[in-house]
Amino acid sequence: MPLSHVLTVYLISFLLVFLPSFGLAKMFQKAGVEQWKAYVPFYNTWVMQDLAKRPKHWVFWQLIPVVGWFITPGIFIEWVKLFGKFSLGDHTLAALFAPFYFPYLGYDAKTRFIGPEGVKRYQKPGWREWVDAAIFAVVAATLIRTFVFEAYTIPSGSMEKTLLVNDFLFVSKFSYGPRIPNTPLSIPFVHNYIPGTSKKSYSTLVELPYIRWFASPVKRGDVVVFNFPAGDTVINKPDFQSAIPYYDVIRSRDFGGNTEAGRNYIKGHPEDFPLAIHPPDKSDNYIKRCTGVSGDTLEVRNNVVFVNGTMEPNPPKSLIKYTVVTNGQTLDAVSLKEDYDVDVDKGEFATTSVPFVYTIVLTDDARKDLEKKGYKITPYLDPTNNLQQVFPYDSFHNWSRDNFGPIWIPKKGARLLLTPQNYGVYERAIRVYEHNDFYLKEGKFYLNGKETASYTFKMDYYWMMGDNRQGSQDSRFWGFVPEDRVVGKAWLIWFSYDSGPRWSRLFRIVK
Repeated sequence: MPLSHVLTVYLISFLLVFLPSFGLAKMFQKAGVEQWKAYVPFYNTWVMQDLAKRPKHWVFWQLIPVVGWFITPGIFIEWVKLFGKFSLGDHTLAALFAPFYFPYLGYDAKTRFIGPEGVKRYQKPGWREWVDAAIFAVVAATLIRTFVFEAYTIPSGSMEKTLLVNDFLFVSKFSYGPRIPNTPLSIPFVHNYIPGTSKKSYSTLVELPYIRWFASPVKRGDVVVFNFPAGDTVINKPDFQSAIPYYDVIRSRDFGGNTEAGRNYIKGHPEDFPLAIHPPDKSDNYIKRCTGVSGDTLEVRNNVVFVNGTMEPNPPKSLIKYTVVTNGQTLDAVSLKEDYDVDVDKGEFATTSVPFVYTIVLTDDARKDLEKKGYKITPYLDPTNNLQQVFPYDSFHNWSRDNFGPIWIPKKGARLLLTPQNYGVYERAIRVYEHNDFYLKEGKFYLNGKETASYTFKMDYYWMMGDNRQGSQDSRFWGFVPEDRVVGKAWLIWFSYDSGPRWSRLFRIVK
C-alpha cells in the first residue's frame, strides 16, 4: 500500500478525533479536566474512556485502518452518556455530528457532568436494546462486505455456462486486496440507487482517492467482479442504465455516428434522457473472465483468443457456437440437450442446408468429446458479426466481435508512444480513468496543457470477456478495465435458482 494511501487513511482518523476538540474542551472543563487535553488527538479519547470507566484498549482500536473510523463514534456515544444524554437522537448526533454537537453540550448551561455513577442509574428501555443490536449488526456487516466478501447475483447469460442466471455468489475482496470506498457516505447494503427509485443511494460530499490495501494483481483466467467502466455516465431510466450504455446511445446511427451531435441532443432533452454520473465504485457491477492482463497483447481470431501470440484455451464451460460436420451421423436436439446441456429452447442448435452439417453452441468439454467421435468442429462465424460496432469505434481499426485486435493492454509504469492510430484506443484511459486533460489537435497531442509525444500509465489495466463469447457485452465493446474498478474474485456459488433450487450447483467453487 503506497505511503500516500496510509497517510490519507490516518488523516481521516486524525480529523475524527481532532475536529470535535473545540467543544470537547468545554466538556472536559465541566468534568474537571484540563482543557488542553482535548486538543491532543487520541490522548483526548484516552481521557474520555478513563472518565467513563470504559476499556482503554478501545483507543488503540482507533488506529486500525478504517475499522477505527467506526470505533471513534462508539467512544463519543459513551462519552455523552456522562452528560446525561441517553436518547437515540443524542447518540446519533454524537456519532455523526460531534464537531457541532460537542460545542453545544460544552456551552449549554443545563448540561452537566453526571459521571459513570450517574450512567449506571440509567435503565435502557427494551426497544433500545434491539436498536443498538441492529446498529452493531449493520456496522459489522458493512465492514465484512467492504473488506472480506460480498454476495452477488448473476443477472444475465454472458458467463454461461460457467455461471447461470440466478446463481448467487460470494465474491472475495481479499483476492486482489480490499478497496476503500470512494464514496463512504452511502446507505448500507445498497449499491447505487435507493431500491424502487431513481435516487442515488450515496453522497459525494466526501470522496476518497483510489486506495487498495495489500494489492494483488488480477490473474489471467480469473472470474472477476468489477465496476462497469463505461457506466460512469448512464441514462437514468430503467430501459437504459448499463444495458444500453450512454456512450452507445450518443454514437448510435440515430445521430449518424456523430458522437458530439448525440451528446448535444441528449443534453438538450434532459426530460427524455436524464443523466446520472457515478463515481468509480458506484457504477454497475459486471462479472467477466480476465482474458488479458496488463502488458499483454491480445487478439481474437475467428472467436479464438490469442495472448502474446499463443492461443488461450477456452474455459471448460464457456459457450461458443461451432460448425459441426458429423461425416454421416445425425444429431438431434434432444440427445444434445441430454448429453451436452445444449439449450435447444434458446435456439442454440440448428441444422443447415448441407446434410450432416450443424451449427451448435457447445461448452469446451462438449466440443472435445464430439471431436473424439471424429466430428470436424470449427468456430462458427456469424454473418452479422461485422455489422456490430466495436471498441475503439474509429476509422483506423476494422475490427469485429469475432476478429479483434491485436491490442496492447496498458501496464502501470509503461510508456506508450502516441500516434493518431492509437489515440482512440487509449484516449479514454488517459483522460477519464487517469484524470488528465488530454486531446489531439492538428496532429499534435496535448497532456495537461503541454505538448507530448508519449504517455506513462499510472494504473494496470485488464481485458475482460464473457464465457458466452457471442452473447456478451465485454471489453470488445467498451475497452479496458482499470485496476481501480476491480471489486473482487468470484469464489463460491452458495445458492442457485431456476423455478426451484439447482441443488447440483450449491457450494460450487467458481473456476
